[in-house]
Amino acid sequence: MPMQPQPPQGGRKGPGATTWIIVAAVAAIALIVGGGVYMYSATGGDDSKNNSSGTTGGSGGSGGKDDDATSGGTDTSSGEAKEKAPADPSAKVLFQVPAPTITDKQEIDSVSGSWLTDSVYAKAGVAKIVGYDADSGSSKWTLPLTGQTCAASPEISASGIAAVVTESGKRAGSSDRKPCSEVTAFEVATGKKLWTKNVSVGDAKVAFEEVTLSGGTVGVGGLYGGAAFDLSSGKVLWQPKASGCQDLGYAGGEQLVAVRKCGEYGDEKYEVQLLDPKSGNVKWSYKLPTGIDNAKVISSKPVVFGVDSGDVTASGVTDVFSLDDSGKLRTKITLADGKYEHDCGVGDVHDCHAITVGNDKLYVPTKEHDGTAQGSRTNEIVTFSLATGKTAGDKIDAGDDYEIFPIRMDGGNVIAYKDGPYNKGSQVVSVNGTSLKETKLLETPSTDAVRSAISSMVPKSSELLYTDGRLFMGKDLVSKPYSTDQKEYAALGFGAK
Repeated sequence: MPMQPQPPQGGRKGPGATTWIIVAAVAAIALIVGGGVYMYSATGGDDSKNNSSGTTGGSGGSGGKDDDATSGGTDTSSGEAKEKAPADPSAKVLFQVPAPTITDKQEIDSVSGSWLTDSVYAKAGVAKIVGYDADSGSSKWTLPLTGQTCAASPEISASGIAAVVTESGKRAGSSDRKPCSEVTAFEVATGKKLWTKNVSVGDAKVAFEEVTLSGGTVGVGGLYGGAAFDLSSGKVLWQPKASGCQDLGYAGGEQLVAVRKCGEYGDEKYEVQLLDPKSGNVKWSYKLPTGIDNAKVISSKPVVFGVDSGDVTASGVTDVFSLDDSGKLRTKITLADGKYEHDCGVGDVHDCHAITVGNDKLYVPTKEHDGTAQGSRTNEIVTFSLATGKTAGDKIDAGDDYEIFPIRMDGGNVIAYKDGPYNKGSQVVSVNGTSLKETKLLETPSTDAVRSAISSMVPKSSELLYTDGRLFMGKDLVSKPYSTDQKEYAALGFGAK
């Protein structure tokens, strides 16, 4: 599929205030291409009787189960590797998802959220989600939403269900943002909406900033506390209360981990907790050191989280804590600020990219540095033991003129993304966790148009999804193109020729 040359991964959290400011500044050059309140016991709102299903539908989800497992979210090394090397890794552009039309240069819209199955790629648009055939790009279904997406679950349940947080209504203009109060669960295969719910305190709906799945539970959190819903029915399992403490957010997957804040303003204490996903009961709690006012969950099983030890740093986290199954500290890993190239959303609990956990190790990419050839640049993925905190000695080299970062684990293998030089395509590779042998799974076309399109997606911080030989990149924010001849995409898909 032709693409215009332009100047320059379950789901993830939508943009916060800081992100809006940063993106507004960056959008003009990069977006191109062919306060806390203590909450009281709450009641749930419900419009599940007004379901909107997709128009065409595919084969798909069977509905949630109480013990519904989830995929995505947390990367562990359990199970066998599933991704296989093709006979020819050379890929073609499967299709592009055009960005929504925006006429106001001050407007930045959220299209946060994307999910990939064996047959469907689902991508959020403005106040809707569209399901595309994962090979042809033909539209299979459209799910209208109450408003723009604020957050999307990085997981899809074993029964094919995902969840989003959306604004409470449609925007009337670029400055008319609505509260992020509505939580919706839907089937990825068919686009069928299972339910939309909210929780309220008095007449005010509670706003949420993140959403995750664990077992049969949808967890949502934010500055005003956390709540949980039954995945299949939407029943409220728990909600913010006037306890002097709030769940700021959750990380799901194999386990449900909460980051909790207690205390008055200026004297807050933070804890990382393992919860029973059905009841919300605390299985164990780990208190963060005094002075730490943030925690970013990197893995829910084993529980691994990072913190910024001081001011907001140039990289995602500066210290990583590894906990055992009882919530006791195994070790702490120090990541010198400015030396490593990963990213975690400011104020987010579960929004780290280019860093992953598997084989009882932490995998993190270094900053670019001089390569072996004259004038070349490169980097590598290095590892740290989750038992000792020391470097594990494993090093995954990108190679001269390439930059590499981990996407996720695949059994004991590391699935990584490699950005190539100006005359080469980008690659997805599988690295054996023991031998470090690298196998190329996919390589994108090396044309200027494709490379320009990929660059505009900013892969390291985009919604990057790879499975079954397909690679998808999605944006979470879109704005008006810099000029009328620029083509902007919300998503790009690549697969075997």
